[in-house]
Amino acid sequence: MHRRRRRTALLLSAAIAAAPLLTACGNDAHPGAAAVVGGQRITVAQLESRVDEVRSAQRAAVTDDTQYAQAVSQTGGLARDTLHGMVLDQVLHRAAEDAGITVTPREVQEMRTGLEQQAGGAKGLETAWLQQYGIPPQRLDENLRLQLEAQKLAAQLGTNTSQPAFWSALSKASKALGVDLNPRYGSWDAQKVARVDAKTPWVREVTATGTKQTT
Repeated sequence: MHRRRRRTALLLSAAIAAAPLLTACGNDAHPGAAAVVGGQRITVAQLESRVDEVRSAQRAAVTDDTQYAQAVSQTGGLARDTLHGMVLDQVLHRAAEDAGITVTPREVQEMRTGLEQQAGGAKGLETAWLQQYGIPPQRLDENLRLQLEAQKLAAQLGTNTSQPAFWSALSKASKALGVDLNPRYGSWDAQKVARVDAKTPWVREVTATGTKQTT
C-alpha cells in the first residue's frame, strides 16, 4: 500500500524505522533546514529531536537489549519517514484550515478515551501506537487531532481518506505551501503529496571558482 494511504488508513503517522539519521546541510537560502514548509523551516535539529523521541520511547518500552536491537533492525529510514510525516501533518492541517475545519480538545479526548477502551487502557494504547505507527506517547494527542482533521475533511468532501478527492485537497494545500526538502532526505511531490527519494545529494555550485561543494 502506498505510504500516504498507509498513514491515513487509521492514523497519520510515520512508520518506525532504523536507518541512522543523516546530518544534512542547507543551501544559502535554507541553511540547516531539513525542509521548508510554507516559508517555515523544519530544522535538522528538530528532525533529530523527533527521531530521538521515537527511539527513547522504544527503549523504554523494550528493556531487553536483544529485543530492542531486533525491533530497530527490522525497519529502515526513520529520519526520512519522520520528516515525511512532519511535512504531511502540516499539509493536512493547512487543507483542514482552508476548509474551515476545526478540532476541539474535547473531541481529541473523546477519541482517545474510545481508543483506550479498545486497547485495554492508556498504556495499551500508547504501546500500540508506538509499535504500529511510530508515535511516541507525548505525540499521541497531536496525532489524534490530525486524524480527526482528516476524517472531517473527508466527510466534508463526501469521500474517505483513501479516495482521490481527499488527496486532491491535500495536493492543493501542498502546492500552496510550497514544500521544499533538503535533497538529503529526497524531494517532495506536491501532486502525490509524498516524499520521494532524490538521486543526487544537495550540491552547491560555486560559480566564482568553477568548483562544486557537496554536503
